[in-house]
Amino acid sequence: MPQRPVVSQEEIDYFWSKLSADPKAEQCGWLKDKLGVSWQVVPTVMDEMLSDKDPARLARVKQEFLKMKKFDIARFQQAYGQARATA
Repeated sequence: MPQRPVVSQEEIDYFWSKLSADPKAEQCGWLKDKLGVSWQVVPTVMDEMLSDKDPARLARVKQEFLKMKKFDIARFQQAYGQARATA
């Protein structure tokens, strides 16, 4: 199945609400649907941040990533050192 870029928190929230059926299976953007299929809902901004060459920024984003179940773009941006996004 082709991947579709997820660019906003609203899209993350939408897909999460439609697909997630097993809260115990949620970690690092991964969820499991009612058929047992696992999905990872990842914002495009995370790819950009994880390709940064600044080791301090990269470490902050990774630490935030590991704490999350459903990804929160504003928390990524804060960890990365950007201003908190307004939604």
